[in-house]
Amino acid sequence: MDGAEESRKLLLRFGLQEPVDLARGCFAIAREEYPDLDAADYLRALDELAAGAMRGLPSGASPERKVGRLNTFLFHDQGFNGNHTDYYDPRNSFLNDVIDRRTGIPITLSILYLEVGRRCGLRVDGVGFPGHFLCKVTLDGGELVVDPFHKGQLLGLDEIKRRLAAAVGEGFKFDARVLRAARPREILIRMLQNLRAVYQERNDMPRALSAVDRLLLLAPDNLRGLRDRAQLCEQLGGPNAAAADLEKVLSLEPHASDAAALRARVRRLRGAGALLN
Repeated sequence: MDGAEESRKLLLRFGLQEPVDLARGCFAIAREEYPDLDAADYLRALDELAAGAMRGLPSGASPERKVGRLNTFLFHDQGFNGNHTDYYDPRNSFLNDVIDRRTGIPITLSILYLEVGRRCGLRVDGVGFPGHFLCKVTLDGGELVVDPFHKGQLLGLDEIKRRLAAAVGEGFKFDARVLRAARPREILIRMLQNLRAVYQERNDMPRALSAVDRLLLLAPDNLRGLRDRAQLCEQLGGPNAAAADLEKVLSLEPHASDAAALRARVRRLRGAGALLN
């Protein structure tokens, strides 16, 4: 079985679970590019990072003390850091590569942080913050918002509001819901959306299509994914596949603002498909 087939097989299996196993989902996604990847090796690496972070701490250490130790261990002792020099390198989106190279983007470093943090006994969640993925640690008396891309920087409310304004505009009123915990399935979908964008920017349309294919295995009714795949199929010479995705979009969202344009596009694509046959 090749890497692509195995990747899809694993994602289909994980997609039936709720919640999805986040780390295993990440490694399943990576199997397409790394067909010899052994997820067990990297799961052990996460266990070893957690053991190293907690080494020397008393068993009753407070969550705040654990967070301090975890940040020191991951970002100083182990050297994990945000890839500022080549942010759009596709390797930054694969958790195995992030573990190997000690560098990544906000979402993969956040996944690393929450997977290691949970193994340390912390209540850590990913946060799908606009434009820059974050983590939060739930404490008995509140929450700590952490930016793993910037070496575990702890963000106060003023900094969070500043970042939100920079991402969505000054007129956007702060709402605590922007800090809600993202479900593992949502995190994997966002990772695959990022990967699609990276490949598309590099004009690697087959890999961009593959990223969307995997996204739709996890979320078959994802409207953005269906629209993206239709566009990519059309570009790659698959008019009937593109039309099928747009028809599904119309069935899910019959009153979309561009519904008339989508129906016209489906007719054109079906006509092109008939000519090919």
